[in-house]
Amino acid sequence: MPKGPHPWARRALALLLSMAMIIVIPLAGSASAHGSVVDPASRNYGCWLRWGNDFQNPAMQQQDPMCWQAWQDNTNAMWNWNGLYRNGVGGNHEAVIPNGQLCSAGLTEGGRYRSMDKPGPWTMANLGSTFNIRLNDQARHGADYIRVYITRQGYDALTTPLGWNNLELVRTTPKYAPSDVYMINNISKGSRTGRHVIYTIWQASHMDQSFYFCSDVNFG
Repeated sequence: MPKGPHPWARRALALLLSMAMIIVIPLAGSASAHGSVVDPASRNYGCWLRWGNDFQNPAMQQQDPMCWQAWQDNTNAMWNWNGLYRNGVGGNHEAVIPNGQLCSAGLTEGGRYRSMDKPGPWTMANLGSTFNIRLNDQARHGADYIRVYITRQGYDALTTPLGWNNLELVRTTPKYAPSDVYMINNISKGSRTGRHVIYTIWQASHMDQSFYFCSDVNFG
């Protein structure tokens, strides 16, 4: 009668299978990457960009106090700067994301990004009368649309949590094919001056996945 595999052969096969699993795991991790508005930088992307290599520097508290409070609250909000999204919103953004929680996507991911909702002197990008938005898509999800809002003149970003009533929709883009970068060009600031918040919604195409970004800007 034919004999089964020798015990050493079975052990060798098990070892090969375990090695194959180890190789697959990093690939699965890379697929979980998403993206963010990188110019003008979203709040958590900007904190990671400025302090990711020096996040324990005590000087951050005076030089960049809003990033300092964010790092103290949850460092993963910065390490996972590309994961500020919600699934299954169905396009009902205003119904799902409560006022005061727009910058954290309604306390998504168990409240990981809650420090993004805190009003205060976030570091601003200086913009002219027209500006562009650059959104990086690490996973090449594509976009059904991207919506760009700007706060209304008179909104006080230093003291008031962001609400839908503070925003004016200034651009809705058509669909984007999957790519590494999506540009929204020649957006007008209108008559706005001073400190404002640009609020960007990226509706990904690969599934019902919505990303929400707050970028702090100054219109000279």
